[in-house]
Parts: sequence; structure tokens; C-alpha cells
Amino acid sequence: MSTPSLNQEIELLETRLNEVANLCVSLRQENKALRAQQHELVEERAKLIEKNEMARSRVEQMITRLKSMEAG
Repeated sequence: MSTPSLNQEIELLETRLNEVANLCVSLRQENKALRAQQHELVEERAKLIEKNEMARSRVEQMITRLKSMEAG
């Protein structure tokens, strides 16, 4: 009587181990995708910061020119 129960427990353990293994694979894939997405977002952020700085510089130059035209 204990042998079928032991076999059932082993089968259940095998099933759980397979589920854990599948979850690990899934989480690794998700982690890889998230890291790639993070990398893209960091690059995009850097480009946006650079564009913002360029725009700020141009606006400051325009203000300076306007002030000099106003004074002259």
C-alpha cells in the first residue's frame, strides 16, 4: 500500500519540479526582455536629455540676440 503512495508522491514531486523548471525558463526570458527594454529606455532618455539641452541652448541664444537687438 505504501508503494503506490510513494510512486504518487514521486510523480507529484516530478510534476512540481517540471513546473519550477518551466517557471525558471519563463522568468529568464522575461528578465532578458526587461533588461533589453531597460537598455533601450536608458538610451532614449539620454537622447531626449541631449535634445532638451540643445533646445535650451538655442532658446538662450535667441534671448541673448533679442536682448542685444533691443539694446542696439
